[in-house]
Amino acid sequence: MFKLAKIEFKMPRLGESITEAAIITWFKNVGDSIEEDEMLLEVATDKVDSEVPSNVSGVIEKILFEANEVIKIGDTIAIIESNGEASKSEPKRDSKPKKEQPKKEKPMRSLNRPKVAPTQSAEKFNISNSNTFFSPLIISIAKEHHISFEELARIPATGEEGRLRKSDVFQYIEDGRPYKFAQPISQDPTAYRIPQLSFDKGKGKIIEMDRMRQMIADHMVYSKHTSPHVTAYVEADLTNMVNWRNANKKAFQDKYDERLTFTPLFLEAVAKAIKDFPNINASVDGKNIIVKEDINVGMATALPSGNLIVPVVKNADTKSLTELAKDVNALANKARENNLQADDIKGSSFTISNVGTFGSVMGTPIINQPEVAILALGIIKKRPEVIVTEDGDEIAIRSMMYLSLSFDHRVVDGFLGGSFVRRVADYFEQFDINRKI
Repeated sequence: MFKLAKIEFKMPRLGESITEAAIITWFKNVGDSIEEDEMLLEVATDKVDSEVPSNVSGVIEKILFEANEVIKIGDTIAIIESNGEASKSEPKRDSKPKKEQPKKEKPMRSLNRPKVAPTQSAEKFNISNSNTFFSPLIISIAKEHHISFEELARIPATGEEGRLRKSDVFQYIEDGRPYKFAQPISQDPTAYRIPQLSFDKGKGKIIEMDRMRQMIADHMVYSKHTSPHVTAYVEADLTNMVNWRNANKKAFQDKYDERLTFTPLFLEAVAKAIKDFPNINASVDGKNIIVKEDINVGMATALPSGNLIVPVVKNADTKSLTELAKDVNALANKARENNLQADDIKGSSFTISNVGTFGSVMGTPIINQPEVAILALGIIKKRPEVIVTEDGDEIAIRSMMYLSLSFDHRVVDGFLGGSFVRRVADYFEQFDINRKI
């Protein structure tokens, strides 16, 4: 009759430089039978995820550590009751990376994840959420890319039980790290914390967001997280432009069969200012700034549903006023009839938003990613202004407008942003009242 022995199963060596590993999951529970070389658990290191087999046959008597705990190599992690001796050699492990499953879209996981034992590598990150578990492999990738634990906690996960995988992190980096500027939660008792408030949202009619509204919401939140927004303001005297347009709009329509709105006049001036300051016509790609060759101006437009869309006037700097008017009218008509095509809303390099259309004096627009600036144009309003004439200062009724430029302070500084919006205003004010149509 064989005498049963209690075998201590220790965390095996997983590589020459590896000193610890995190338990991902146990394949066996207490009381389960296991055969020699049958997989007992899965672990994660800063190199790779591995499945570890048992080095003995028997029954699991005790499991000493739970999933998501970090264990030093050589520590006993389980007791196996066996009628034989444990193999003298190291357990054979599947050291090949597990095949990645196709990524599935999942909702954002909760931040209340299983608690991880603090390790030296984790402590260097100044963890502010002690209930968040990340494997040593994820920690290593995060350190290399300077990703905080708070940012890691916001990355959508596709692993079992909401576990963050290596592929999730690399996909997040490839997507431009949309949660990079999310507010961290500080352990400093004097620091500001995001309050966990339970708001009374009230009662009323519930309207589910349609797909476009959800996309707009995601795009706006992404833009605010991605770009540190700064807004510069100027005002412009549009009296000459307004008087010329009022005097010529009927003749323009008779001659070209196109309505002459203010939008093509605005586009013309903006395109000229972009040529003067080409770095405003750019986008950000990681640590690179891409200054666009084409000046494609998007114009924020309201759809009949109330949603917002941005049709694009391509190569605005190369077109005459007539061509600009034709493009603007065609895109506006398509928007009203919900007939915009994919090509109509692609490729913008700079955007304008005419908030004055709704009676707004000025606005603080959100940048249309991946652009670096957006210009809001307020209402054209008559008011008394002091002007300089040959006879000195006089008070006159002038058509005035506020312009506001929101720009991405990562790559656009105050000098460029302020100079650009001032140049647009200058082109408005210098409009030739004697211009021929």
